[in-house]
Amino acid sequence: MQKLAVTQLLSLEQYARERPASRPGMMAHRRARQLHIGAHCSWSFEDRRTVQYQVQEMLRSERIFEPDAISEELETYNPLIPDGSNLKATLMIEYADPEQRARQLVELRGFERHCWMRVAGHEAVYAIADEDLVRENDTKTAAVHFLRFEFAAAMIAAARAGAALAAGVDHPAYRHSVDPLSPALRAELLADFA
Repeated sequence: MQKLAVTQLLSLEQYARERPASRPGMMAHRRARQLHIGAHCSWSFEDRRTVQYQVQEMLRSERIFEPDAISEELETYNPLIPDGSNLKATLMIEYADPEQRARQLVELRGFERHCWMRVAGHEAVYAIADEDLVRENDTKTAAVHFLRFEFAAAMIAAARAGAALAAGVDHPAYRHSVDPLSPALRAELLADFA
């Protein structure tokens, strides 16, 4: 997928005018690209549209209009756009109770390295996590991680030919999977291989 350029972003004023009409469609698009794995883990698969929305929202909320600052936002978020041979997702570990979340983040240290996807008939592909910065320390993991799943050409061809997709987590303290992914999510993700 093509990365975003400054010329493809709306000005703050134009975005403010268009946001009310475009936001419901964007929220539906994001929901269509979300995967829940067990009760406490969700992946939001990113694409060019979700990244553009995130950049526009950052510019809006921070009132960023200087060219250098806009370029910095693009440098931060463009790596989340799939490159044609991969899928990229924002991982969230979710516990409503803050005390339980704190305990679980200690227990789930290394969680991001146990996330996998699989094309039927092929080996699982494990996530390459947090390429921008480390999000765990010696005692706990973070609640948010960024994942990249790299697929071989044969895997992509099999998925395009109809092979099912599956995803899961095999951390010793959290083992859940979704096999197969829903047809709607599968269709969304196949478009990311364009």
